Amino acid sequence: MQAVSALKIRKTKEHWIAYFLLIPSIFIFGLFMFWPFFYTIYLSFFDWNMIKPTKSFVGFQNYIDILSDATTYKILGNTFIYIALLLVLNCVVPYVFAFVIDLILKRFNGFYKGAMFLPAVISLVVGSILFTWILNPVSGPLAIILRWFGVEMPIWSKLDGWVIVVLSLITSWKVFGYNFIVLYASINGVSREVIEAARLDNIPLWKIFFQIILPMSSATGIYVLIITIVQGLQYVFTPIKVITQGGPNYASSNAIYHAYHEAFVLYRTGHSAALSILTMVIFLVLLILEFKFVERGIYYEN
Repeated sequence: MQAVSALKIRKTKEHWIAYFLLIPSIFIFGLFMFWPFFYTIYLSFFDWNMIKPTKSFVGFQNYIDILSDATTYKILGNTFIYIALLLVLNCVVPYVFAFVIDLILKRFNGFYKGAMFLPAVISLVVGSILFTWILNPVSGPLAIILRWFGVEMPIWSKLDGWVIVVLSLITSWKVFGYNFIVLYASINGVSREVIEAARLDNIPLWKIFFQIILPMSSATGIYVLIITIVQGLQYVFTPIKVITQGGPNYASSNAIYHAYHEAFVLYRTGHSAALSILTMVIFLVLLILEFKFVERGIYYEN
């Protein structure tokens, strides 16, 4: 009986020590995550320009203004286009590349992996400036080469649609390598015996990909899918800021950049906070849909 009591006391003591050791992390997490989140919700109910010493309470008027503004829907449309393009460029394409390099191209694997991962260590600001020079429609190298063949390069930064595609390509150039390496490691971990058995049965490579590789690496695939959605919301902010500043006429802006623009360019903090909350809700809806319709088909080993 005394031994059981001593064991309970020891476990209780260990639990309290564990909670005590978690306090610094919880404090930092709360300071930099929960406090900004709740303060953003608070600001969304006020009219404030970050200069006046007082804030004017407006209730849900900021949300009403945003939802009644046609620009908001244009920007949300841009945001979903960015996400869709990056899902193809940063999730589907690296999946295929990882499969081909791991199972088909046996030589120079190290070179391919290094070359594809290299842009991941370069600043996206630097990459945006570099691509601005390369894709300059007047004096850029690509424009000069196209003129040799009698083709005039369009002024993509002034064209709706084109500007989103180019900014998505720039963002993909930066983050493609990381997604590729993660997916390559997952595919490389799939049992070679299963793959060789399928090849001995003359199973086509596309069937091996869809029926063996994709299901058995789906746990990593879902991780890449989620971070790609985040990239469509967050990472594309940098090329927008460096190259277009949301133009022309909000044609390249997305929800994150527009929230920044409202707060730090137009000084409409309440509108910015409301748009930030709306963006978070959209992201949560996307996550819920992903977990409901995609997560159930995921294969987790062991």
